[in-house]
Amino acid sequence: MNVKKTKKIVVLATGGTIAGLALDASQPQNYTAGQVAVADLLGSVILKGLDVQTEQVAQIDSKDMSFGLWQRLLARVAHWVSQDDVQGVVITHGTDTLEETAYFLQTVLQPTKPVAITCAMLPANVPDSDGPGNLKEALAWTQASDSQGVYVVCAGQVHPGQTVQKSHSQQRNSFTSQAPVTSPLSLRVPSVAQVLACKRWPRVELVLNHTGADGHLVRTLMAHDAPQGWVAAGTGNGTLHLDLEAALLEAQNQGSIVLRASRCAWGGVQSRDADVFPHAGPLTAVQARVALWLHLVSLHAA
Repeated sequence: MNVKKTKKIVVLATGGTIAGLALDASQPQNYTAGQVAVADLLGSVILKGLDVQTEQVAQIDSKDMSFGLWQRLLARVAHWVSQDDVQGVVITHGTDTLEETAYFLQTVLQPTKPVAITCAMLPANVPDSDGPGNLKEALAWTQASDSQGVYVVCAGQVHPGQTVQKSHSQQRNSFTSQAPVTSPLSLRVPSVAQVLACKRWPRVELVLNHTGADGHLVRTLMAHDAPQGWVAAGTGNGTLHLDLEAALLEAQNQGSIVLRASRCAWGGVQSRDADVFPHAGPLTAVQARVALWLHLVSLHAA
């Protein structure tokens, strides 16, 4: 990679396994995420001559990601990419919800500078931890890249933020991505200011299609605390059990927006003549939930 002379890189840390510590290095699966400060993470990986500024935005296990933290992260990324002396941004993040954060940041911000999200599958104090290598790779890619937008840089691979997904629970190269596809969705996207001003989060629930899916969960929630949106992770091409479909139709008639996705890892959903609900195209179910959440934020802000 030809590294060109550039401006500074800003590293925004949120915790995750990359900042985690294992109680026993021989049992790396037993660890606590978000323990190592960003300055210490960078101690052994700074590239020669690279100007880096760090900021500890959070220190969490990414399974605990929240809308409030997304707001803080969005604000900091937006701030730094707008600075003339900044080449790009690197975000350290846990792998569990990384695909949701990447989709969220790319969709709302669509940055005109490179933003690399990186991570690790092994905690920081394990001898063969992949964190330092991934972080060094992300810094180098951000410094040398002419790309615009959010990307995931991990295990020698670069994935677009809008199509990345965690597809393996153990491998170091746990992420895959599909070729960008034009989605049939006509959902609205709020501005950065609208997202940052949001104080009441729209509720969008996920429901999985499976053998015997009777729609009871949908009817129960609609009767007590009706979500404003539903994403159904259907079987195959987003297909739904007839009882679950009936319950979701009732929810739609009560004012909820319903989207179909697929519970399959690859392929997304294609339109069929018999479709009852709109579908999320290539988006994973969790990304479709983010898309619908953003749509509702935009509607409420209008």
